[in-house]
Amino acid sequence: MARLEQLGVDSTRFAWAAAILGDGITVDMVARLATLDRADAARCAELLRGARILTAPDPASRQPDADDLEFVHPLIATAVYNSIPDALRTAMHGIAAQLVTDSGLGAAAASRHLLQVHPDDDPEVVAQLRDAAREHLAVGAPEAARRCLERALKEPPLPDIHARVLYELGCATLLTAPATTIGHLRTALAMPGLDGEQRVNAVFRLSEALLHNNQLEEAVRTVQAEAARNPDPSVRLRLQAVQYMWEGIHPGETSSPGRSERLAELAATCTGRDNAERALLILCGFDAMTRGENAEEVVELCDRALVNGRIAPGLGWTDTEWGLELPMMLATSYVYTDRLDRAEALFTEALNTYETAGWSGGHLALAHTYVGLGHRRRGRLREAEKSLRESLRIAERVGRGLPLYWSAVCNLIDTLLARGHVEEARSVADRYGFDPPYPSTIVLPDPRPVRARLLLATGRTEEGVNELETAEKAAVARGRHNPVVHPWATELSRALATEDPGRAARLVTDARRHAERFGTDTAIGEALRCAASLETGQRAVRLAAQAVAYLEASPCQYEHAAARVEYGIAARSEAELRRGLALADSCGADGLVARAREALTAGHVG
Repeated sequence: MARLEQLGVDSTRFAWAAAILGDGITVDMVARLATLDRADAARCAELLRGARILTAPDPASRQPDADDLEFVHPLIATAVYNSIPDALRTAMHGIAAQLVTDSGLGAAAASRHLLQVHPDDDPEVVAQLRDAAREHLAVGAPEAARRCLERALKEPPLPDIHARVLYELGCATLLTAPATTIGHLRTALAMPGLDGEQRVNAVFRLSEALLHNNQLEEAVRTVQAEAARNPDPSVRLRLQAVQYMWEGIHPGETSSPGRSERLAELAATCTGRDNAERALLILCGFDAMTRGENAEEVVELCDRALVNGRIAPGLGWTDTEWGLELPMMLATSYVYTDRLDRAEALFTEALNTYETAGWSGGHLALAHTYVGLGHRRRGRLREAEKSLRESLRIAERVGRGLPLYWSAVCNLIDTLLARGHVEEARSVADRYGFDPPYPSTIVLPDPRPVRARLLLATGRTEEGVNELETAEKAAVARGRHNPVVHPWATELSRALATEDPGRAARLVTDARRHAERFGTDTAIGEALRCAASLETGQRAVRLAAQAVAYLEASPCQYEHAAARVEYGIAARSEAELRRGLALADSCGADGLVARAREALTAGHVG
């Protein structure tokens, strides 16, 4: 700074103007901001280059013009910027914003200057900041968009657009801070200025934020109230679909008797000609999947919702009209109907979309969770654990106890148990509060059987049985009989095998019936695995062999490995045990590997 002062007043003004501009410094732009003529500005630039304060940009990073400049080091830029008197710095930012705008560099480039200007009740500044927020969102910078809109509110906006700015801010913060979003959107809806489609979109966004803030019942009431006041049939259909969507992911007893039947009747008339019909098809498919209806019919409903095999425009991962829940429902329906190739493509698309768009909050956490779910179902347990730990890291920033947080924790514990890492699973459960009460939205897989498996694995048998019986009541009350999503029956039958063999046998018979009704290789194979574990002698061998045959055709390789090891033990077959061991090792199922090796070394083979 002493060196700069020695160069004179004009050079100091030039350096200050360059520090204000920050990026894209040219002699002409600096001259206009510093109110110097072109010749004086060029002379100052040379002096500052000679003093090693400014320099020409590195040609390797971009193709600079002859008059382009940059600071020799960011610390020098910061020192020069901090030396500007506060009032002058603020005024220069205001002039710089106008210069950037006049130069056609866009609202986003001008916004970094507008953020530093004192609020002055200027509608033009509000308009520029809203434009900048849109540009930031378009290039994947939602945090920058949020800062612009928060600054716009301080200006403040004119009364007739105040509600719109709040709505836009609510959209920018949706799954980064759900509670904050709820406040913005409720305030916006209570003010004049949101009409027509924009009001309906705001109601949907509010209900979505309530859902992710663990306020599902309030989300349903919000949608119902708007549907009751809106006379437009197309709007009412959309809001009805949203209500079905939120009710469909409620884990407890349904508040709308006959919902599944009415949903099926509506979907039967849908051809997928528009997004409202496609949404209903996805909702019906997801509902049928959780209830354990025929898997082929579930897939047929989901396929009808696609356009040329892809998610329709307007229903995508970042589209605002319907939100991310619909494509998540579509993908999870494919997961549990053994269409893992389709599900994994959708989950990977979600992750790539959110990373490209710069969405670093709940959307990204859920994407990592569901990528992890795809790996878990495929039997890639190491990869699943990695994705789920990343999901949990992001979800914890958004808020503990929220549904997306539960999804990450539940899937991670399920994966650790499959790997045989029981102590690590217990540590995660203790650290992250994996205990009742459960969230107000459905979590996949069902957390009660997952927690019960953990309790049983750690010797807390009575608590584990109680958890499974609670899971039974919840699933039966809601008619959710998918034995893969809600595996309480097979887990409970194993837990009761010694204490109450009669009840265990009845439970596994029911599980086989529901599995055959659903019809996937995974569901039938898992039910047969459980049935084999309750038998002895040749009957156990026959059932275990049937389980292997089904699970070999399933895409779920961990379950196949477990069946193969159990068959090898039951049949006393070294060859089958070694095949099961190799499969388990490829999955990362360390506990299953140890069990197979123990059976081989103990001589439990023919």
